[in-house]
Amino acid sequence: QVQVVESGGGLVQAGGSLRLSCLASGSIFSINVMGWYRQAPGKQREMVASITNGGITNYADSVKGRFTISRDSAKNTVYLQMNSLKPEDTAVYYCNAFYQMRYSSWGQGTQVTVSS
Repeated sequence: QVQVVESGGGLVQAGGSLRLSCLASGSIFSINVMGWYRQAPGKQREMVASITNGGITNYADSVKGRFTISRDSAKNTVYLQMNSLKPEDTAVYYCNAFYQMRYSSWGQGTQVTVSS
């Protein structure tokens, strides 16, 4: 099994930056894709960015050019660097690990609030 824990959320003014971290533990070798999702009040959870074990990245159109997903394999950590933040980026951000091509593990979420 794989477990993930997020950190790094907080309150930031519009135009500012934050970096989220996701620490994975357990059967790290079995992870296929790591991703960041977010859910704003009253909205469905949506994919923000993902990175495969081969290093291929994917982004939601709404964050392209502003957010960057990366990983440090030595630290079993995936990062989400968020720049030029907008109030509409306000949400709870969740880390997800998709592993063994069939299982999914979610973190508890971290709040990101962007003030205008």
